[in-house]
Amino acid sequence: MECALQLPKLCRIETRRVIFFTGIIAICILVIQTLTLPYGNRFSSSFPDGKVRLHETTNIQNDESSHRSATVGNFLLSNDSSLVDSSLIPEVKYPEASYTERETKYESEIKESESDAKNIFALEKDSDPDSVQELDHNRNSDGESSSKIANGLDKKSLKTDTEVHYYNSTAGKFKESKHGFSLFNKKERGTLSSNENFQLQTASVNTTILHNPIKKEFRCNIPPKSTMSMIEMVRLLIRRHSSYRARRPQLSSIRDQELFSAKLLIENAPITSNDRKLHDPLFRNASMFSRSYELMERTLKVYMYKEGEKPIFHQPILKGIYASEGWFMKLMQENKKFLVKDPKKAHIFYMPFSTRMLEFSLYVRNSHNRTNLAEYLKNYTNMIAAKYSFWNRTGGADHFFVACHDWAPYETRHHMERCIKAMCNSDVTGGYKIGKDVSLPETYVRSARNPQRDIGGKPPSKRPILAFFAGSVHGYLRRILLSYWENKDPDMKIFGPMPPGVASKMNYIQHMQSSKYCVCAKGYNVNSPRVVEAIFYECVPVIISDNFVPPFFEVLDWASFSVFVPEKDIPKLKEILLSISDEKYHIMQMNVRKAQQHFVWHSKPVKYDLFYMTLHSIWYNRLFQIRPK
Repeated sequence: MECALQLPKLCRIETRRVIFFTGIIAICILVIQTLTLPYGNRFSSSFPDGKVRLHETTNIQNDESSHRSATVGNFLLSNDSSLVDSSLIPEVKYPEASYTERETKYESEIKESESDAKNIFALEKDSDPDSVQELDHNRNSDGESSSKIANGLDKKSLKTDTEVHYYNSTAGKFKESKHGFSLFNKKERGTLSSNENFQLQTASVNTTILHNPIKKEFRCNIPPKSTMSMIEMVRLLIRRHSSYRARRPQLSSIRDQELFSAKLLIENAPITSNDRKLHDPLFRNASMFSRSYELMERTLKVYMYKEGEKPIFHQPILKGIYASEGWFMKLMQENKKFLVKDPKKAHIFYMPFSTRMLEFSLYVRNSHNRTNLAEYLKNYTNMIAAKYSFWNRTGGADHFFVACHDWAPYETRHHMERCIKAMCNSDVTGGYKIGKDVSLPETYVRSARNPQRDIGGKPPSKRPILAFFAGSVHGYLRRILLSYWENKDPDMKIFGPMPPGVASKMNYIQHMQSSKYCVCAKGYNVNSPRVVEAIFYECVPVIISDNFVPPFFEVLDWASFSVFVPEKDIPKLKEILLSISDEKYHIMQMNVRKAQQHFVWHSKPVKYDLFYMTLHSIWYNRLFQIRPK
């Protein structure tokens, strides 16, 4: 009887012990997770699926733009209900503007930019070609975004991928990660006074102590870890063209055999200078280029995929800083010489999408995430591979696209890695492959009706300014350039951003037309529309952008009409320019005028113009990937 009375007490004691030990175990698990896992993954990792909603992970505001779903082509992309792995979502933040005006005006100006964007498809019908309110990311006379557009839609295009650097306070070093961004506090730099100070200043960008470990810095604000000189680029081009091997086709292709035969004819081209339209000093080998161009006109056939719907596909944008991809698309669509309707007759295959319209159509503002853009192109590629046999035959090596948006390298990596990428953002440290890919000129087109507007310059005798630069303080390099040369020397007209307006644009053009050398300093990315602008205004380009592969690098000898200054030599910029003799300058300036024809768009393509030069570089690089079976 007594044992029966004590049994419930023992049960209650055992139950309490089980609860107590269970609680202790749970607390230990949470403590371990707190010490070992990042804050954002602490609780999500406790669940078996490890997934959270996109708008919760990236802190997207609960507004209409956050929850819209975009249907483009054959794909449906939902921005509010798609489940994604939180560990795979890289958090992307906009680079901070170098002046406070962008921050104060952003929210008010973005509405105006969005309303302007509604007219983006009516650019060709613009009744006022001289209008200063250009809709597609148009820039001021300094070649950068106007304050209105920069504060609005163009703000999204200023982001780039980079590597994360975590500062280890114990070891005093930064550790690399794969997620794409770097953690630093942004600091204003003082005036530099010597080459040693320059070294200290660039080093301080990399080694600023973190007061706030959550603060992130971007690749565009950090000097590159390694650089490749122009001599090294040329050696790499020669080596890859002599040894590069694309994936061998599974079946012998008649088209590949035709390309291989053309390659042999080009390599054995006789020395000739019969073409009066070509200026031999501009080319690495004018005879090979002339022979290759002739064979391209005679042989090349291109198939353009019809899949994909507007606006991302088959919708060319002809104005703004991304106009190059639109003009190529427009002229290729209208071309009857190279296009074929039967894909079996094609040597190369064109995927006609616009990276500018991809961003405009699918990117969710303030989401800080571009995964859906890359996923969209991946789905398109998979659809092409499933529907046609041509992609699988070469792994995409005989396919190409033309893209000028800054995000193109990120959006096309992995699933389009074997394609020939004609991109404006030609950074050898950002995935650009010399000898396979094509450096596309970034042309700022102000008028779709007259893309050659304002071309021309003054003769050398009427160019009193030694060097000229004006532009917004984008990235780390321009900050250093201005700290050395802004208002420091009467011969060096180096300025920050010029005020918006027609008068400012004309002043900018007049400065370029009156300068011997035009400084083309990188901004957020290695490419800049200033390179082509300098050629337009017959000013010798001075390119300060490490790891930048200049346009049509495989055929043009840029040393004959431009000056490349390493970023570390900014303190010696004037000394370098003054060391160039007057005789050499006159030769370079004449070569700039001769090179103009290769950087101009026409409503109907003209021999050796920008359309044909782009197509030729694609053809030329494809030839050197071919080998017989």
